[in-house]
Amino acid sequence: MFGVGFLGTKAPFFMDLVTLIVAVLPFLVAGAIYLAKLKKYKYHAYAQRIIFLISVVVLTYFETGVRVVGGFESFIKDSTISHDYAFLVSILHITISVITLIIWTATLFIAHKQLMLKKHKLAGKIVSGGIVATSLTGIWVYFLLFVF
Repeated sequence: MFGVGFLGTKAPFFMDLVTLIVAVLPFLVAGAIYLAKLKKYKYHAYAQRIIFLISVVVLTYFETGVRVVGGFESFIKDSTISHDYAFLVSILHITISVITLIIWTATLFIAHKQLMLKKHKLAGKIVSGGIVATSLTGIWVYFLLFVF
């Protein structure tokens, strides 16, 4: 978990793995949305649940790794980027990801009540946008901490 990463940066293995999964996540969600557009709602629901569960496992893995290593402070010390700037970007990333996770969770739990309603489609758009924003800001944080 804490060994050398595989992306050729100074990040530990767990950060490389999490970043790779976060980068792929919007594409997985787009595939699940495509299933709904094809009116394969049962498969759309399964795909969303699986992607959500994988995301929660990855988030738990990430949080465990960050806590064991010493948190943000242990990563920023080797970066050439301003502490305050990297901290603000991290706060932005965390805010977007937490809000997205809350809305995504609620959408999954009430999806059967929202099915075929405009509310479900709107919630899906919000969650999808949040996942893209989480992915982009997560990659941004990765670059700030481990590339620059």
